[in-house]
Amino acid sequence: MSRVGYRVSHLVVAPFARLLWRPTVTGSEHVPRTGGVILASNHLSFVDSVAIPIVAPRPVSFLAKSDYFTGSGPLGAVRRGFFEMIEAIPVDRHSSRAAQESLDAALAVLRAGRAFGIYPEGTRSRDGRLYKGRTGVAWLALTAGVPVVPVGLVGTDAVQPVGARFPRPARVRVTFGPPVSPEPYAELPAGKARRQLTDAVMDAIAGLTGQERADCYNELPPDSQGAAVGI
Repeated sequence: MSRVGYRVSHLVVAPFARLLWRPTVTGSEHVPRTGGVILASNHLSFVDSVAIPIVAPRPVSFLAKSDYFTGSGPLGAVRRGFFEMIEAIPVDRHSSRAAQESLDAALAVLRAGRAFGIYPEGTRSRDGRLYKGRTGVAWLALTAGVPVVPVGLVGTDAVQPVGARFPRPARVRVTFGPPVSPEPYAELPAGKARRQLTDAVMDAIAGLTGQERADCYNELPPDSQGAAVGI
């Protein structure tokens, strides 16, 4: 997110969102104020990619599916304008190279010393459970040598439930947990390191949200409208 976009979002978008959602924010001191960092969150709703940037203590860039940059009508214009303002990175997640393109884009953000937001579940949970994390979050942390701050979102599924066109008033809680360092995993075999680090991040997220765990991956439904691209 550019400095201008960050200021605009906090001066214009944040007050409206806070009035609508009345977010409770805890643990923001766990987010490093400088340097590359990954914010890894559970994923319940389209508005997750709005809720985190407006309460985070520094700009956060997310990947967003390319559809949100081409929508028509008033809602499409507002959605496109918001994602452009926060410098979200458009990705065609139905592309055969979507996963690698997402990793490359995220790595560039981290190596530039910026904060990158990711949903390790890959797509939003449609039943409220916390699904098994995909190991892209660990690959990024290990490759870039940056910490992972777990983020727990509660209540965003009430703001915009699956199938709802517009947000609704609801209470939202955002909790930033202590950073998970990739260093203890760096000497392990690559595959084992990625799996164990990812599991540690998901355990931390579960501790922040209290969600029931699902011992499987969350597959992308054909008609899914989740906002962000998980890796």
